[in-house]
Amino acid sequence: MSALNEQQLARYRRNILLASVGEEGQQKLLKSKVLVVGAGGLGSPVSYYLAAAGIGTLGILDDDVVDLSNLQRQILHTSADVGRPKVLSAADKLRALNPDINVITYQQKLNEESAEEIIADYQLVVDATDNFGTRQIMNRVCVKLGKPFIYGGVLAMQGQAMTVIPGEGPCFTCIFRNEPPANAPTTSTVGVLGAVAGLIGTIEATEAIKLLLKIGTPLVGRMFTVDLIGMNSDQVEVRRDLNCPVCGSK
Repeated sequence: MSALNEQQLARYRRNILLASVGEEGQQKLLKSKVLVVGAGGLGSPVSYYLAAAGIGTLGILDDDVVDLSNLQRQILHTSADVGRPKVLSAADKLRALNPDINVITYQQKLNEESAEEIIADYQLVVDATDNFGTRQIMNRVCVKLGKPFIYGGVLAMQGQAMTVIPGEGPCFTCIFRNEPPANAPTTSTVGVLGAVAGLIGTIEATEAIKLLLKIGTPLVGRMFTVDLIGMNSDQVEVRRDLNCPVCGSK
């Protein structure tokens, strides 16, 4: 691996001081490629912290534009960005934060036709969406291609996160088989505190960095859950479903 230059040594010093990272680990991050699907409440902290950590290539996928109601939690965007495509607004902030990195934007929905071609270019995928169907597509493609997939979800004052490593534990479909009913609560109907999205997004970013560096214990086979109103958290064991239509051995 090529040595870090003087500016990189200064920028990433706090990373390099970590025994589990060091210069070699930082060089790995600078050569890494991560796709973040969603540039909103979860995608904002995920992308900010991955960019700050020096992830060399960061893909940002989102088909939406910035709305005034987003700004309560979607910290990648400002009032001046209202009406702009989220991926363009996000790319501006991430490049300003860290000119070291390459930000690739996809102003589109992730669908069955495009998902495999896009995801194939990345080492892992971070879910920062609020759409069940899109999560199922990401999960299927990641399992097929053998790519890790990090799931996160928030609602009101609660959040959860889980990491999927194909072949090492349950996938998203093992746990969430059926689409929620039409009358199920959403952030549009019951709200969400912006800081909750910040917490779960930060956990997702940490999981991504751990996987890229092969350090620590990822949330495989464990669903992290948190209820911020009572400041309670838990880790629930989740198991692979042998009859799962995506990853099941039967």
